[in-house]
Amino acid sequence: MIPPGFIQDLLARVDIVDIVGRHVDLKKAGINHKGLCPFHGEKSPSFIVSPSRQTYHCFGCGQHGNAVGFLMEHLGIGFVDAVRDLAQQAGMQVPEDDRSPQQREQEKAQKQRQATLTEVLAKAGQHYRQQLKGNARAIEYLKGRGLTGQIALQFGLGYAPDGWRSLASAFPSYDDPLLVETGLVILQDDPGKSEAEQRRYDRFRDRVMFPIRNVQGEVIGFGGRVLDKGEPKYLNSPETPVFHKGKELYGLYEARPAMRRRGYALVVEGYMDVVALAQHGFGNAVATLGTACTQDHVQKLFRFTESVVFSFDGDAAGRRAAGRALEAALPHANETRTIKFLFLPAEHDPDSYVRELGAEAFERCIEGAVPLSRQLMESAAEGCDLGTPEGRARMLSVAKPLWAALPDGLLKRQLLGELARRAQLPDAELQALWANALPPAAPGSRPRPERPAAAAPRAQPRAAAPQAGGPHDEPYFDIPASAYGDEGEPGDEFHLPPDAHPAEAGGAPSHAPQAGSGGGAAQRKWEPKGEFKGKGKGNWGKGEWRKRDQDPTMGMPLELPPAPMNLAVRMLLLHGELWHQIGEQDLELLHALPGEHGELIAWLERFLIDNGPSPWAVLQVALQEAGLMELAQRVSGGPLLPPPSDEHVAAEFRVTMGKLWVGRLQAEADRIARSPQPDMVRFQAIQRQIRDLKTI
Repeated sequence: MIPPGFIQDLLARVDIVDIVGRHVDLKKAGINHKGLCPFHGEKSPSFIVSPSRQTYHCFGCGQHGNAVGFLMEHLGIGFVDAVRDLAQQAGMQVPEDDRSPQQREQEKAQKQRQATLTEVLAKAGQHYRQQLKGNARAIEYLKGRGLTGQIALQFGLGYAPDGWRSLASAFPSYDDPLLVETGLVILQDDPGKSEAEQRRYDRFRDRVMFPIRNVQGEVIGFGGRVLDKGEPKYLNSPETPVFHKGKELYGLYEARPAMRRRGYALVVEGYMDVVALAQHGFGNAVATLGTACTQDHVQKLFRFTESVVFSFDGDAAGRRAAGRALEAALPHANETRTIKFLFLPAEHDPDSYVRELGAEAFERCIEGAVPLSRQLMESAAEGCDLGTPEGRARMLSVAKPLWAALPDGLLKRQLLGELARRAQLPDAELQALWANALPPAAPGSRPRPERPAAAAPRAQPRAAAPQAGGPHDEPYFDIPASAYGDEGEPGDEFHLPPDAHPAEAGGAPSHAPQAGSGGGAAQRKWEPKGEFKGKGKGNWGKGEWRKRDQDPTMGMPLELPPAPMNLAVRMLLLHGELWHQIGEQDLELLHALPGEHGELIAWLERFLIDNGPSPWAVLQVALQEAGLMELAQRVSGGPLLPPPSDEHVAAEFRVTMGKLWVGRLQAEADRIARSPQPDMVRFQAIQRQIRDLKTI
């Protein structure tokens, strides 16, 4: 936990004009500074930075906050990372949390190692740019692809000469092991030779170089494209401590302003597609790094925009890539987000299409992109003869796991109806056939609480050694230590009832009334309320019945504890100090809560960033002014009362987060079990983590 006092001192020491000015072109305007808003597209500046109040505000889109909030919004990073980044710029040491000294040292060493690797990669990128300036052949190739020097500079394009050891001129020691660790140099694997004797050579030779940057703008890897014919056409950096292909997107750092300006992200397949589209005015394009689109990719994009368009070639490979993108996007689809699929003619990719037919023609293609709902229907019906019962049954079998991956909500309900009509079945019958179908809502009834989406948490390398028992004992998800509630009180363990459906783990059953108290009402245990005073054995008719005090709740329905997500929101509202105990993965889990829960978490995060931890009385006024008090009471399970002082609230919150993780994992395991070809290795890994969480 970062002490609130430290955050206040940090904000008092930094100058928000300097912080924002590194990312936005600001000009003096009276006592303030003004510039074009980085969060939405505008031609006239309405973005104001106030040095006196140390805040920023956009009169166009309403974005506002302090220096920490700006870094979070602009760079797409979490609260803790933003505070640490700001503290580093200010030369301040962030107070350590309750981690052990060994853990803190390991994290410090890891960050230092990552910083060293990115410095090496940045130096290599500078070398490649210098080589491009002196190579006429590479320059002519880029000009032939329609690129200008300005766009090459924007993306930092370079050239790797056709030599085995060209990097030797860029680094003092070509034998530096960091060159191998960053993937720039390949070390020949010859067991019969020592490391000093083994041959080293450059990974990238005679290729146009595309530096890959993270959202902070640091070079973390490279992609290289051959100038002429050759294989592979594209060569990427290998996996390193700073580069993970399944999580990073090429061009995201450069595309963020254009994504806000245009209102959507355009996902393509190649580096050259991204650069060519930027040359023709589509600076909002990004590309996967030689891998299929993953949930991590989609989740990262939705931190910067609410609309994503996937663009694929019209050939068979493009259709397969679209299928994988559809599967990755489904867990993140809801009523507030737009996901579309664009298929170009088989003879074109985005690069060739925009160069041959122009930007306006490509814009029309984007406008006609297929929405996710239609893509799901068409993908499920592909190859099925819907004029026969067999074809319709096959279509439903393909559609079921896709539909089940959607988060609960209106979109999922409507798609169920569309699928039922296409299969010539009544909606209710299809609901009954699919075990996880949502029950039809009664007229005038309130919607049932939504369950957490079955989206995988961000995977992180585990520091712990693999457990014994086989090669697949590594956890599928990296659950943060906070989920295990090590300091929870006895009796706080969470055990799912044997008859409970796995997907219900994130919330109470729809028929159960929600408790209104923050601590949760325990279920009553029946016991006799009277005592018989007899006068002897068998003398039942002559004894006296002495009444005890009667339980006033006898005869009333039993109450279940509040749903974990309701309780988590309630505790964060009533105990603002808990917010700084939330790690990055826990924060992502809370933001992934469905519907109104996730909306309130997002609002609460913004408020606490702007104002720091506030007592309930202050937060209550803010909720009322924002018109959110009714929403807050609804998603937290009842009336919000001033919290009593509770020394165990931190432990109780960790237990609650553990329950949320169990719900997330149970939903994912259930989705895998229902799939036509379940991944049993993945399923068993998740089950092991569920057992670990339940036995803590």
